[in-house]
Amino acid sequence: MTNSVPTLTLNDGHTIPQLGFGVFKVEPTETTRIVTDALEVGYRHIDTAAVYGNEEGVGQALASSGIDRSELFVTTKLWNDKQGTQSALDAFDESLEKLGLDYVDLYLIHWPAPANDKFVESWKTLAEIRKSGRARSIGVSNFLVPHLERLLTETDVVPAVNQIELHPAYQQAEVTAFAREHGIHIEAWGPLGQGKYPLLEEGVVTAAAEAHGKTPAQVIIRWHLQTGNIVFPKSNRRERMAENFDVFDFELSHTEFATISALERGGRVSAHPNEVN
Repeated sequence: MTNSVPTLTLNDGHTIPQLGFGVFKVEPTETTRIVTDALEVGYRHIDTAAVYGNEEGVGQALASSGIDRSELFVTTKLWNDKQGTQSALDAFDESLEKLGLDYVDLYLIHWPAPANDKFVESWKTLAEIRKSGRARSIGVSNFLVPHLERLLTETDVVPAVNQIELHPAYQQAEVTAFAREHGIHIEAWGPLGQGKYPLLEEGVVTAAAEAHGKTPAQVIIRWHLQTGNIVFPKSNRRERMAENFDVFDFELSHTEFATISALERGGRVSAHPNEVN
């Protein structure tokens, strides 16, 4: 594992690199090149999903990298229309085949899709996949407190992570507090706000960037790391990948961290989990 990237210990005893690389909206034809660049920069944690349509490209990059499998951390996800028992098993098999792997490090339910009411059944299936060793850890994505409460009430398996939209304007205090209480690590997707509001132009962000000789994006990634979030910014440009990776040689002061945290305003920029089915 690249020495500069800290690891966090999940509630099942496995470890996860706190900084990774996401491939959401990476074109399938470009995925192998982009992931290869990310691996060459130093990333060892790759986050993909079946619905992204680029698992094969991720797998090709991993296979050609020459990096030992034990040094890599690979996540993929179960899409909504594959929830259930047999359909989830089949979907997982398909993801493994496309990735060209014998196991994934983390497998997630992508959305609760509450209108379908299959996420508890699917969670029980993921628990069986974990028992088989083909997924080292299992977790969820976009789950709110009521969804998590059902998993904890109706099963005896606690998710290792909950991957949620999280950035300074939308920090999901209720979900993150519940997760901390139950030993669930938070993964932040859209960590820079997906460019949907001027986060990188906020005065407190640009001031911190100037003070540390860093970019505003590096400051926000550092904020996530100091918050304790697992984060995986995405970029198609190698120079930006390297910039996003260069965040371990400085630390935000207490005041800088607090002023960025104070940007919270309930500013969700993507879909509500109850509306994605």
